[in-house]
Amino acid sequence: KDCCHNRINGSKTFECRGMEGLYVNIVIPGREEFLTLCEVELTGQPYVINIARGGKVAQSSPYGKAVPERAIDGSRASNWHLGSCTHTQKDKNPWWRLDLLRPYKVNTVTITNRKDCCHKRLNGAEIRIGNSLENNGNANPRCAVINSISAGESKTFECRGMEGRFVNIVIPGRREFLTLCEVEVTGQPYGKKAPKQLAPGILYPHTKR
Repeated sequence: KDCCHNRINGSKTFECRGMEGLYVNIVIPGREEFLTLCEVELTGQPYVINIARGGKVAQSSPYGKAVPERAIDGSRASNWHLGSCTHTQKDKNPWWRLDLLRPYKVNTVTITNRKDCCHKRLNGAEIRIGNSLENNGNANPRCAVINSISAGESKTFECRGMEGRFVNIVIPGRREFLTLCEVEVTGQPYGKKAPKQLAPGILYPHTKR
């Protein structure tokens, strides 16, 4: 207040709109100048890591090139024909499973639904989290029931620190196709890391549609 406010022209709030970073710099470029700051205040949230990206996946059956890895490819593209969504056959109780490779306390699971067709197929699906592979992991405790997700939209489900290595999405009680365009998981490691040998999954060749 007492001197030289025009060097940085007073006090002002700037919107950074969720920019990600570890460092915040304030610099006067292009000239020799004294830099004086009387206060710097920041607001923001810690950057949340999607732990699904490093996992291994399996699903109840293959459908052309729509392999289970598509659900953790980092893209929320929701048109199945663009190659970023999974697909099973019309199975009884179809499922998709993520192996996090070690137990985690799972905070949230975010699912992106298909946009171009058939988004109601996902209605009634369940998210299950735990350490058991009984019934392909579908017997683990339930985090949430997916009542509905609008076409092409993403929805986040709170799992409140449920513990488990496996995250399953299963449609129980009916014969259906299961399509997931992205699955994102947040959480913190819990317990011991899994051994190098991975849990058994379903392996199959990529077939042409």
